[in-house]
Amino acid sequence: MFWVNGLPQTHVSLGDRSFQYGDGCFTTILTKHGQPVYWPEHIERMEACLKTLQIPFPNWHTVFSWVIQAALHDDLAGIKVHISRGSGGRGYSPNGVSGPVVTVSNFVFPSHYAAWQEKGVSLGICNTRLGIQPMLAGHKHNNRLEQVLAKAEIDGSEFADAVTLNVQNHVIETTMANLFWVKDNKVQTPDLSLSGVAGVMRRKVLEFLQTNDYPVQVQTFTLSDLFNAEEVWMCNSLLGVAPVTDLAAPENNIDFPIGKLTRRLQGNLNK
Repeated sequence: MFWVNGLPQTHVSLGDRSFQYGDGCFTTILTKHGQPVYWPEHIERMEACLKTLQIPFPNWHTVFSWVIQAALHDDLAGIKVHISRGSGGRGYSPNGVSGPVVTVSNFVFPSHYAAWQEKGVSLGICNTRLGIQPMLAGHKHNNRLEQVLAKAEIDGSEFADAVTLNVQNHVIETTMANLFWVKDNKVQTPDLSLSGVAGVMRRKVLEFLQTNDYPVQVQTFTLSDLFNAEEVWMCNSLLGVAPVTDLAAPENNIDFPIGKLTRRLQGNLNK
């Protein structure tokens, strides 16, 4: 079910700039008994992207009412909030655009996520490389072609997900989640200032680690750094924190134990 600016709809205008150019942003939110989880953090991430794209902010109180209207009342479910610059303009120019269009849709909680959280995830490695674009890095804008191509590699494979690298061969994320690992009593996670998406759950993990005095290194890493990890987890807003149990290295798969920190994070952050 879809709502466009608060009204049930089955279509958007062919002139909508998200359809024409991917001009906008979105976020995916976990809901619990119909209530969005980490709503303020999702607003902040959307505002950061909208500010970069120079799209006016919608009225968030109104958007929240649309989210509540759309949300399923299951124990766990999901909501997607998609914002387009609107319709109009000549070519790429944003002049003369009608104004932001907010689309809200709901979906059931993926049934396999509980098993991923408990038993862990096997990761492959994508051949598709992410580009370098510091102005848009970190943001979840509406042009996701790199992720579409990366995900297409995984569909039908033995892996649940895969690690994505950028064109400089730096580890960035998986096709759907952020990555963390432990090495020599330090938590390491990729710097996302040139590529990738800085997710809300990544932010919550970093806040938890800082509050609990875990040393954290946010910098560039290569696959060899990840191969030598002692404990690995992935995270996004819907999945929460899930352990990574093995990774397809060039010669042999590398196994990782499900560590105490992963379980501690799950106990504190998974809803």
